[in-house]
Amino acid sequence: MSQQCIETLRRIDEAHAQDPSKITVAEQEVPYELHYAQKMSHYLHLRCPGASDLVQIAIRAQHLKRWEVPRSSYPMTKVGYHSWRTFLKKRQAAIAADICKNSGYSEEEAGRVAEMIRKENFKQDEETQVLEDVACLVFLDDQFEAFEKEHNEEKIVNILKKTWGKMSDEGHRLALEIDMSPRAKDLVIKALQS
Repeated sequence: MSQQCIETLRRIDEAHAQDPSKITVAEQEVPYELHYAQKMSHYLHLRCPGASDLVQIAIRAQHLKRWEVPRSSYPMTKVGYHSWRTFLKKRQAAIAADICKNSGYSEEEAGRVAEMIRKENFKQDEETQVLEDVACLVFLDDQFEAFEKEHNEEKIVNILKKTWGKMSDEGHRLALEIDMSPRAKDLVIKALQS
């Protein structure tokens, strides 16, 4: 990893550290988005140990300043959810591109990071597919068990099917290695069998 990448990640983490939502990890309170970004980097190293600096930056910046645009700021409908997600991807990509340029990356390099964060052509673009795999892995590892308690089984199974459909074979392999509760594992199996 280059010094330029290290500096860019530091700036991204400074932004994540501003998240007012906190989570306790190893008996220490940390900003949630900083925790999420660190989980993303952890899974990136499992999924693609030799990832380029630009992929590492895109992975770390995927939820950049997400807390500033809460889900409740859009209608609580399926269309509202998709509009919120689309807006966030564009916003997070723009913020990350600015951080990249301020860290000395070229317009083209900053644009590439932004493309990955927007998840453009992820099924045709290996690096963007890696980002999608990593995001799905973090969801399954870090968010799924709490999420599944808030929704009925049918909805959870459908979400798991969609999540699985976004992932590559390598993403699938890593997902099956995640330590989950028996209930969560049963829901994953149910989704894969339906």
